Amino acid sequence: MTRSRTRRFLVTEVTPEGARRRPDDLIVEEPMTIELDGTTVATTMRTPGHDYELAVGFCHTEGLLSGALVRGVRYCANGAASDTDFNLVTVDTGGVAPTPTPRLGTTSSSCGWCGAEQLDEMSARLDPLPDGGTMPLELLVRIPDLVTGDQTLFDSTGAVHAAAVFDRTGEVVLLREDVGRHNAVDKAVGALLLDGRLPATGLGLFVSGRASVEMVQKAWAAGLGTVVAVSAPTALAVEAARSANLTLAGFVRGGRCNVYAPERLPPPDR
Repeated sequence: MTRSRTRRFLVTEVTPEGARRRPDDLIVEEPMTIELDGTTVATTMRTPGHDYELAVGFCHTEGLLSGALVRGVRYCANGAASDTDFNLVTVDTGGVAPTPTPRLGTTSSSCGWCGAEQLDEMSARLDPLPDGGTMPLELLVRIPDLVTGDQTLFDSTGAVHAAAVFDRTGEVVLLREDVGRHNAVDKAVGALLLDGRLPATGLGLFVSGRASVEMVQKAWAAGLGTVVAVSAPTALAVEAARSANLTLAGFVRGGRCNVYAPERLPPPDR
């Protein structure tokens, strides 16, 4: 079965000449649970396609096979592949490989879960953010320049991501760097929590890479009402941001950006 790897959204493109609506193709992001001989070993967010290779490659590079031959690879060993939206892959060695220690806890008692279910789970756990007002567009397009000088680890290594919290005046409240995008965001949110600043109403989050659904989820949980990313968001991230009542801007660079959430910008005089 061929899975779609992109989804098209209508977005608002903001340029120095003004704002206009246009279609934009976003990469699809869905969770895939990997099993080895029936034991869940990991769940990873991925773009559908080459799922069998991904599952086998993961088991090999993580040392889970220990030289055992792969006898088969299939979707959802305990039911129909369609039951899990083709988001669970089982690698079978016939029990020859050592019993693996799960790298992540089992996500559910059923056979995997799909992106729509993840979004439903977030929506059930987190209330939509209060309407604190959209950050000025002229500020959003300036954020990458405002945080550049504070990325000291990146300046020295070129191998880390940054997460920065900013306010409506453009002040960078704090910035954290880490080799993992998720870790950098967690550090920033942790600093806010330890400072007693959660929920972070009226503040925004800058991420130096793409805007995945995890980035949106972490911002949503912290009460950060705006996420600015220098790269693209995924389709699921846009859906999550719209559910969260969160402003999501991608491709923020060179004085331009695409605003993916809310679906339509409020009138200029709002």
